[in-house]
Amino acid sequence: MIMKNNSFFILVLNSGSATVKYSLFKADNLVLENEGIVERIGLKGGVKNHEEAVKKILKDLTQVKKIKDLSKIRTVGHRVVHGGEKFKKTTLLNKKKIEELKGYSKLAPLHNPPNIMGIEVCQKLLPQAKQVAVFDTAFHTTLPPSSYIYAIPYKFYSQHQIRRYGFHGISHQYVSERARETVGGKISRLITCHLGGGSSITAIKNGKSVDTSMGFTPLEGLVMESRSGDIDPAIVTYLITELNFTAQEVYDILNKKSGYKGICGKKDFREILKIKSKDRLTRLAYEIFVLSVTKYIGKYIAELGGVDIIVFTAGIGEGSWELRKDVMEHFKFVGIKLDQKKNKNNSLIISTPNSKVKVLVVPDNEALKIAKEAQKITK
Repeated sequence: MIMKNNSFFILVLNSGSATVKYSLFKADNLVLENEGIVERIGLKGGVKNHEEAVKKILKDLTQVKKIKDLSKIRTVGHRVVHGGEKFKKTTLLNKKKIEELKGYSKLAPLHNPPNIMGIEVCQKLLPQAKQVAVFDTAFHTTLPPSSYIYAIPYKFYSQHQIRRYGFHGISHQYVSERARETVGGKISRLITCHLGGGSSITAIKNGKSVDTSMGFTPLEGLVMESRSGDIDPAIVTYLITELNFTAQEVYDILNKKSGYKGICGKKDFREILKIKSKDRLTRLAYEIFVLSVTKYIGKYIAELGGVDIIVFTAGIGEGSWELRKDVMEHFKFVGIKLDQKKNKNNSLIISTPNSKVKVLVVPDNEALKIAKEAQKITK
C-alpha cells in the first residue's frame, strides 16, 4: 500500500540496551502502519550502535511503506523507563530536559541510557520531528507517601530520593483504561497484573495508581523470570560478608540469575508449563510464582477495600490460562467465578456474568499508549 503524500506520522521507539522496537502510526487516527524490532545491537551479527539501528529502521520504513520524505515523521514518542520525581507526565523534550533526564540514569542504569541514546539519535536523524518522552514511572507519581516511602531513615528519601517509583506504568495505565471502557459503569477499584519476563501488579483507585509492586528499581515485588522479587534484605549482607560475593555479583545474582530461572533453570514460562508435572523444581518454580502473584492481589484487595476488576496482561498474563485459573482459585471468597471456556480461549472477559468481580485479559499495547500521549502533547 502506498501512503498518500499528505499523511503525517508518529514513530514510537522503545530503545533497550541491545534492541530497538518501533511502531509507525498515522498521526491523525493512530492507525498502525508498520512495526518491528532491530536486535543484537552492539553484538555479533547485529548493527554496531543505536544510531545504526535507527538508520536501519528509517531505511526499512522508506522501502516497505514508501515514505519517500522522512519529514512526514513529525513526532517521535520514546518510552523512557525512569522519570524520577521531576518528570510526572509526558514531556516534550528539549536540550535542557534531556540533560535533566540524564541525571536519572543512576536510578535506572540498564534502561535510561539506551532510552536517551534513542532520543539523541532521533534528534540527529529526524531534526524536523518533535521528541516526546513517555515515562514508565509517570503513572505511579500519584502514589501516596505511605505507599512510596520506605521505613528507613527519612533522610535517604529527602536527600537521595530513595523511594518506591514503580514501573510498567504505561502498560498499567493502558490496560486499566481499556478495562474501564470494556466494562462501563461505575468502576473505582482495579488491580492490573502485568505478568511477563518482568512482572508487576498495581492497585488503581478512581483511575489513579495508589500502590504498585515494583519499587526503587524493577527488582522489588513479584518473583520474575530472572529477578528475585521480594527477599529479606539481610540476605544481601550475608552473601557479601559470609559468602564473599561482591556487591556487583549480588546485584547480578538477584537480577539475572534468580526468579524461576534460578529455581529450575528455565526462563521460558511456556516451557515451565509444559514440564512442571514431570519435574519437581519446575513445579516448585511455578507454585512460587503463583503464590507471589496471589499475595500481591490479596494485599491490594485489602488495601482498596475490595475490587471491581482484575486485569491480566503481558506475555504470561495474556497467554497462560492455567496460571490465571490457579491464581483466581484463591479468590473465590470475594465472589470471583471464572468461565473456564472463555479463560482457555483468552477471551476479553473471562469471568462469568454473575461473578462479583470482573476478570479481564487485555492485550498490552504500550506503543499505542505512547502514540496517544505523543499525539495529545503535540496537537
